[in-house]
Amino acid sequence: MAERKVRVRFAPSPTGALHIGGVRTALYNYLFARQHGGDLIFRIEDTDSNRFVPGAEEYILESFKWLGIHFDEGVSFGGECGPYRQSERREIYKKYVQVLLENGKAYIAFDTPEELDAKRAEIANFQYDASTRGMMRNSLTMPKEEVDALIAEGKQYVVRFKIEPNEDVHVNDLIRGEVIINSSILDDKVLYKSADELPTYHLANIVDDHLMGVSHVIRGEEWLPSAPLHVLLYRAFGWEDTMPEFAHLPLLLKPEGNGKLSKRDGDRLGFPVFPLEWHDPKSGEISSGYRESGYLPEAVINFLALLGWNPGNDQEVMSMDELIKLFDLHRCSKSGAKFDYKKGIWFNHQYIQQKPNEEIAELFLPFLKEHGVEAPFEKVVTVVGMMKDRVSFIKELWDVCSFFFVAPAEYDEKTVKKRWKEDSAKCMTELAEVIAGIEDFSIEGQEKVVMDWIAEKGYHTGNIMNAFRLTLVGEGKGPHMFDISWVLGKEETVARMKRAVEVLK
Repeated sequence: MAERKVRVRFAPSPTGALHIGGVRTALYNYLFARQHGGDLIFRIEDTDSNRFVPGAEEYILESFKWLGIHFDEGVSFGGECGPYRQSERREIYKKYVQVLLENGKAYIAFDTPEELDAKRAEIANFQYDASTRGMMRNSLTMPKEEVDALIAEGKQYVVRFKIEPNEDVHVNDLIRGEVIINSSILDDKVLYKSADELPTYHLANIVDDHLMGVSHVIRGEEWLPSAPLHVLLYRAFGWEDTMPEFAHLPLLLKPEGNGKLSKRDGDRLGFPVFPLEWHDPKSGEISSGYRESGYLPEAVINFLALLGWNPGNDQEVMSMDELIKLFDLHRCSKSGAKFDYKKGIWFNHQYIQQKPNEEIAELFLPFLKEHGVEAPFEKVVTVVGMMKDRVSFIKELWDVCSFFFVAPAEYDEKTVKKRWKEDSAKCMTELAEVIAGIEDFSIEGQEKVVMDWIAEKGYHTGNIMNAFRLTLVGEGKGPHMFDISWVLGKEETVARMKRAVEVLK
C-alpha cells in the first residue's frame, strides 16, 4: 500500500476565546503537517448550538493569522472535503447514524432527563451500558412498532452507541505507546439528538476525520479517555484500516501548584492565556491577549513549542522553519508541562534583540505618537539600536529612552543630591562652551576633545561625566554619554546643559 498522505486537522468550537493550550495543539499539528509535506485542515465543531458565541470563529482565525499558522483548507480557506462547519453537515451525519442503526451498532433511546435522574438516584454510579440498558426505554427493550410510533409522534430521542462489554480496546498512541482500556467501563455514549438533529462530538469527529482523509489526530490529553470509544466507532463503521493514528498531548499546567492552566491563573499572576484580547459578548468582560500585551508572534510560537516538547538538543531560540525541521511527536512529554510565563517574557526579549532595528523602530512609532513625539525615523532606528537590549517589550522602550526625544522637565532629586557638586554649574558652563566648539561631533570626535579638556583642567572625570549625564537625561541612567550627545546633536546638547545650569545652580 502506498504511503498515506499526512492530513491533520485543528477543530475548535466557537464557544469563546481560543485558549493558549488550543494554540499549542494547532501549532503541533501545523509543524507535523509541514514537516511531512502534508495538509492542515481548519474545521469548526459547532454541534453544541447552546454554547455558540458570536465572533468566536473570526477571533480564532485572526489569532492564527497573527501567529503565522497557515491552514491549507477548511472554513474560510476552501477545499474539496467541505463543508467544514459541522452545523452544515447535518444530512451527512444522519446518513451515518442510519448505518449504525441498521447494522445493530447503535439504538434509539427515549429516556427523559427525569427518568435518567431517577435511575441515578436508584443505582449508585449509574451509567447507561450493557448492564442497565435492558431496564431502560429504548429500541432494544421496546417493540419496533412502538419505537416507530413514538418517532412518528415527534417524541424526542437520542441514538446511543451499543458498546459490547468486557473487551480490551487497544489505542496505539504515538506519545504514550499502547493504552488498553476495558470496554466495560465505557457507557453507551449519545451519538445523535433528535431535538436539534445534530450529532455529538464523538460521532461528528469520526465521520469528518474519515471523510476528510485525516491520517493523524493530534489533540490534548483530555481526549485520551474518549479514544477507546473512537476506536470502537471506527471499527463499527468498518473503517479500521484507514483509522488515523492518535497522539495525545500533555496538558498545560498552572505555573505554580497543581492542575490545568486556567484563565484565573493568568488574571492572578498577570499574564495572558489568550492569543488576542477577547471581548466577551455575553459578560462584557475583557481578557488580555498576547498581541495586545506586546508579545511578538515569533516569541509566542517559540515559547509554546517548548511546552511539552524538546528538540533533543540545548537549542532554545528557534524560528518556525527550525521548529518544522526539528519537530518530532516522539519527543513530546507524557506528563503535563508547567506554564512558565516568565520564560515567555524571556523569549520576547530574545526576539526583540534579534529583530532588525528598523522593524523595532516601526513598532515603537505608535508609542512615540502616543507621547506626542514626532522624530526622524533614522533617529528612532539609532535610539532603538542602543536601547533594545534593556527591554522585554517594545512599549518599555519609552521608559528607558524618552530622554532622547523629550528634554528633561525636571531633575531627579536623589541624583541631584548625589551627582551635582558645588562646582558643577561652573564646570557644566565651561563644558557647554567646549562642546559648542567641537567641529567633529562624532562619538569619537567628542570624546577626544572632552577627555583632553578634563585632563588639562585637572577635573575629576567621574564628577564631570555624572553631572553631564544629569543635564542631558535628568537622572543617572542611559547609555554611554557621548552616544547620547551624538544622537541629540550639538545644538540640543548645549541647550539642555544651559537649562540644567539655570535650574540647578
